[in-house]
Amino acid sequence: MRIFPHVVWCALLLPAGLADVRSCACDPAKPETMEARECSLCRVAESQPEGTRFFFVRDANPNKPNRLLVLPRFHRRNPQDLSEMTAEERTAYWTAAIAKARQLWGDDWGLAINSLDRRTQCHMHIHIGKLRQGVENETFVVVDGPASISLPREADGMWVHPAGRRLHVHSGDPAPELLLER
Repeated sequence: MRIFPHVVWCALLLPAGLADVRSCACDPAKPETMEARECSLCRVAESQPEGTRFFFVRDANPNKPNRLLVLPRFHRRNPQDLSEMTAEERTAYWTAAIAKARQLWGDDWGLAINSLDRRTQCHMHIHIGKLRQGVENETFVVVDGPASISLPREADGMWVHPAGRRLHVHSGDPAPELLLER
């Protein structure tokens, strides 16, 4: 069996391929720190007009042609996460993401935030896409709207999708963007 050693070798290398932006050094005040690949969304945010609160970009990964990202224009501590935002900012952020998702996919949308150790970008972003069929599980909280979406634990990703007039908010999956169609 010649394939077995290759499978073992790939399994050993897999953790090295996982993203981890917890030591991100992006600082818009120091342009030299913004050159790293994981700072590319920070550079895009900096190119947005002043006064822009949130903006949408296509996912740059060619394997995700139907995916959008929604980002805040502002920068905070790196890596950015939802806990850096005020409750009002988070509500506005989720509201913008949900409105765009509904516009694109009706009631079949999903939003996902990967855990910090699975993110490839320092800048906060929510993945917007069409939710894959059959991915619903029993680990969710039902909320009435964006203002009720709680913060994920740092080690967790989270995903949100519609359930009638309410939302299901799932946590515990480190890479929930994989639940969205590419």
